[in-house]
Amino acid sequence: MPVEPIDPGLELVNGEWLLRPWRLSDAAALLEAVQASLPSLGRWLDWCHAGYGEKEAQAWVRECRQGWLEQRHFAFAICDRDSGELRGSAGLNQFNPQHRIASLGYWVRQSHQGQGIASRAAATVARFGFEQLALARIEIVVLPDNHASRSTAEKAGAKLEGLARHRLWTRNRATDALVYSLIPEDLVQPPLAQSRATSS
Repeated sequence: MPVEPIDPGLELVNGEWLLRPWRLSDAAALLEAVQASLPSLGRWLDWCHAGYGEKEAQAWVRECRQGWLEQRHFAFAICDRDSGELRGSAGLNQFNPQHRIASLGYWVRQSHQGQGIASRAAATVARFGFEQLALARIEIVVLPDNHASRSTAEKAGAKLEGLARHRLWTRNRATDALVYSLIPEDLVQPPLAQSRATSS
């Protein structure tokens, strides 16, 4: 975890994509993105379901804001740099401060999948974790059949370490999962371009 608090107005720029902390005003865009992505995301993410509604979206963005303020959950909205439209999310959570480890998760709305957004965002957030949070290791845990997420991890530079038994609890049962890892030397993209947000 960082010694100095991380600015909740921080923005990360990667080409045409802007990654920034979630804002309370993002709830409507989040709800729309989730509802439009149920066929692809709902298979893998328990929280992405047909009953996902306004209350869930509002609760998520509040949790993201609180997690950032408490320095325990760093979630970024992935937005088009020019239009500001929401494309997905990537973030770090499940911190192990003693060993400087965190987990990295990501998703991209269905209409923009297959464009390399997730892998670039994942690498950007990983670099943030190494440079800003002084992490030594980042893990990406993926269900074996989720080939899109596996490809994202690999394109971001992560290395497959193996199959972990009962690593995830999903669909009300323990499930085996593949564990990928990133260490600072794995990242080959240039240092982050950073700016400061002007609104919340």
